Amino acid sequence: MTIEEMLQNTEWKLVTEKTDCKAEIAGVYCGDLLSWVMGRGKPGQAWITVQSHINVIAVASLREFACVILADDAVWPPEVIQKAEEEGIPLIQSSIPSFETARKLIELGE
Repeated sequence: MTIEEMLQNTEWKLVTEKTDCKAEIAGVYCGDLLSWVMGRGKPGQAWITVQSHINVIAVASLREFACVILADDAVWPPEVIQKAEEEGIPLIQSSIPSFETARKLIELGE
């Protein structure tokens, strides 16, 4: 499934305007400890987190994640959105907790 297809089938909001959403999502990684995510995340995954600071963009870029989904109604700060657009990383907001967000992605992928 592509990021675009995921967005069409959820109520989640894309907050980056200048990013490509045609990339395929190749799995899901859930985690909030950045060093842990850096060591275990795989390229092409959708990363679900509740962390919304600038270092999230550095990790997402390093691991080549397809997108980053901010769960539990957390909000992306404007400077993080701007950096994500510069790096070409789609940022998404989900109103539901991380577990339910991951479950929804798994259901969509079946």
